[in-house]
Amino acid sequence: MTDTLSHQQEEIPVDMLLQSRRKPRISWQVVFSLLMFLYMYLPILVLTFYSFNQSTYSASWTGFTFDWYLKLLKDERIQTALRNSLTVAFAAVAIAALLGTLMAVGLARYRFPGKGLYRGVSYLPLIIPDIAIAVATLVFLAVIGIRLSLWTIVAAHVVFCISYVALAVSARLNGLDPHLEEAALDLGASPLQAFIQVLLPELLPGIISGCLISFVLSMDDFLIASFTAGTGATTLPMEIFSRIRTGVKPDINALSVILMILSALVVLLAEYVRFQGEQQRLK
Repeated sequence: MTDTLSHQQEEIPVDMLLQSRRKPRISWQVVFSLLMFLYMYLPILVLTFYSFNQSTYSASWTGFTFDWYLKLLKDERIQTALRNSLTVAFAAVAIAALLGTLMAVGLARYRFPGKGLYRGVSYLPLIIPDIAIAVATLVFLAVIGIRLSLWTIVAAHVVFCISYVALAVSARLNGLDPHLEEAALDLGASPLQAFIQVLLPELLPGIISGCLISFVLSMDDFLIASFTAGTGATTLPMEIFSRIRTGVKPDINALSVILMILSALVVLLAEYVRFQGEQQRLK
């Protein structure tokens, strides 16, 4: 019986065996993933395509041009809104970097009554809808009688930026040796010196990663900023929204493409910093 089976296998042509082995196998997971990527990124490709449209309206293609990108450099309203957005983002991220780092270290290194409750409340801005944060901040500012301005947007953005920074720093803290500070204290360092010279350099990749993500989210925010902005405190998303009410123009398409490219670069930089930090920790 065995000899018969081996004889039948020998009679199969070699070419047929090779073709059967080389036959590509496309699973439904691959097809599904490609369809999802197409669904997510096709609108971005269309937006990028029409940002080079010579026509004033995006409905029809009339020719290729870079004029809309050059027009953005001369648009004073866009430049003012961009300066406001950068001011808000840098100020909110700077405050959140300090407070978020201290909060993460305190939750990881110290014990106090209500620690579990405080930990849960501190990360609530990550899951609370933006509209709820916007309304709550507006009501709070009205109750204490603070006039809306650019700095009230900063205060509102600090609320959710702290949580993102603290989350990134906490993830970094979980991979560190908890006895590093104790060793520094045993060698004669003060608690402040142990924090600045030993713990802070180890936390730096997590801090930078959290700050970069918070910066992107702050630049992208429209809802919270529109509720807490005062007169003349127009951020870039607010300016874009006010312009698209009359129709999406190619200059807005060009601005959107630039913002997406810059956001992608910032996110890639954050991931690179996180990856380098992990590699250094493993060494």
